[in-house]
Parts: sequence; structure tokens; C-alpha cells
Amino acid sequence: MRISEGVEWAAHCCLLLDWMGADRPVSTTRLAAGFDLPPPYLNKQLQALVKAGIATSTPGARGGFRLARPLEKITMMDVVTAIEGPEQAFQCTEIRQRGIGAESPASAFDRPCAVHTAMRKAETAWRRALAEQTLADVRAAAERAAPGLDRSVRAWYARN
Repeated sequence: MRISEGVEWAAHCCLLLDWMGADRPVSTTRLAAGFDLPPPYLNKQLQALVKAGIATSTPGARGGFRLARPLEKITMMDVVTAIEGPEQAFQCTEIRQRGIGAESPASAFDRPCAVHTAMRKAETAWRRALAEQTLADVRAAAERAAPGLDRSVRAWYARN
């Protein structure tokens, strides 16, 4: 399974928006500058967060993005779904019914494909683990790994 870099960018932006506070919206350009990312592409991720109800957007010269709810109410699965969509990662195409299986009776395929079953089980566990982890948990881990990170982020954005 491959997750796009947009998920990483979106999760980091949520953390930044939290650290920067909700007193005023933060523009795409300012958010992008913090990670040296292309603003137009980052804006696509931010708009996906808005559509998913994770962030809000204010238009105009003084507009930008804010979190729509606290990090405690946003899971990593929320971010993944906002960027990647709700579809299952694995799509079984029932290739067992082709080639050597093409002449098998339909009853041979009454049970789900073993590959499909294994992949569903793994994906369910992955989704459950992401759904159990909030962005507040991620923020806490980041701050434990780099004490003062929140202050550093605010200071950097105050200078730039």
C-alpha cells in the first residue's frame, strides 16, 4: 500500500495550525513556506481537509485556514480519508475466475477469495490503528521528541 505525500503534508499542517493558535487564519503560502512545499499543491490538500470538516477556510487577502475542531477530535484515519478518499486500498478483481478457474462452476467461488480475505483483515487492522490515534496523540509524541517544538514553530512563523 502506498499513501500519497499529501497525507503527510495535511497532518503536518494540522499540527502547525494547532501550534499557531486559532486567533487568525493562516494562508497556504505561509503554511507551505514552513516546509518549503509548493503552495498550489499544498492548497489541494488543505481544501480536502476543509471538505472533510477538519479545517475551515476564509477567503480573501487576510484569509487562510484554521482547524475546524481540536486535535483531540481528529484521527489519523480522518486525515488519510480526507486526502486519499474512503475507498478500500485493496480491490479484489477475482482473477481466480479467469484462466484455469474460468471453467470452474460458480459454486467454486461462493466463498471469498483467500487473498481478498487476508488483505481485508490487514487493512481493517491498519484503519483501526489509525482511527485510534488522534492528532493530539501525534502532537504529544512530537513534543516529547522535540521539547519546545510548539514555541519554535510559533517563533519561526513570527519571523517569516
